[in-house]
Amino acid sequence: MSTIALGTAPRAQQRPSRLRITRRGRVVLGALLATPIAIALALSAGNGAPAEAGSTAATASFDYITVAAGESLWDLAAWIAPEADPREVVTALVELNQLGSSELQPGQRLAIPAAYAH
Repeated sequence: MSTIALGTAPRAQQRPSRLRITRRGRVVLGALLATPIAIALALSAGNGAPAEAGSTAATASFDYITVAAGESLWDLAAWIAPEADPREVVTALVELNQLGSSELQPGQRLAIPAAYAH
């Protein structure tokens, strides 16, 4: 009859291996660390210098039109600049007045783009 011995065999003590980074690994690691720093420097370089224009803010004055009941942007475009393409005038009105939609409310004041002011 044979006997089976249960148990664990003693293991030889192993020293923990040390992580070694190759030259290519050091280059990649350096590039990964340098990239955010370079981006931060580039962004701050563009915003760091103050403008040398004046300390007064630029102001623009516009002519205004008050919307009457039933008027649309197309009606206003035809009235403001009858000789111009109404699509361009409507686009200019929407951009200048930052309109979210084409709906107008009676009594609403809209700035007229300088290119179409009378």
